[in-house]
Amino acid sequence: MTLLIKGMVCYRCIYVLEREMTILGFEVLDIMLGQVVLKATDDFPQKMDTMELMLKGNGFELLYEKKQKIINGIKEYVEKGIDMQLASGVPTRFAALISDELNKHYDTLSALFSSTEGITLEKYIIFRKLERVKQLLIYTEMSLTEIAYAMGYSSQAYLSNQLKKYTGFTSGHFKQARNSTGLLKHQ
Repeated sequence: MTLLIKGMVCYRCIYVLEREMTILGFEVLDIMLGQVVLKATDDFPQKMDTMELMLKGNGFELLYEKKQKIINGIKEYVEKGIDMQLASGVPTRFAALISDELNKHYDTLSALFSSTEGITLEKYIIFRKLERVKQLLIYTEMSLTEIAYAMGYSSQAYLSNQLKKYTGFTSGHFKQARNSTGLLKHQ
């Protein structure tokens, strides 16, 4: 993820920003005057306020590239949709959620996402949902059937097929990972 930073005028600025970004938990991949490249993380949207405060406190300002702000919004609403789906068990209509929240036509947002991120928005949503499924399999005692219902999948078989197709592993692999690491063993 590339961020444009206003106020970076010397090598000391580079040093200060690299140190501060690392303290905030970001992995700095590259840094130069006016620009910082960070490794993309799931919690990036949640850390934005803290980052902006740090930048302001050091005399810098984040220059939002309009496209990147929209992409960050899309990712945030995908996570929100997954959370809603998990809480209710009702499938989220991601197209409606994202386009309503960002006040833009879904096709336009999907095309922007694909051109910027190098993956279709639909596949991104699938990957994020499957990441959550893997977490649930490893860190909870929920069965695949319970997870399928909670995540809004039409059936356990469909979820199982998607998991195998996109990760190369069955649900049993992730349950075995839980068991082999001793997670959830009662004392």
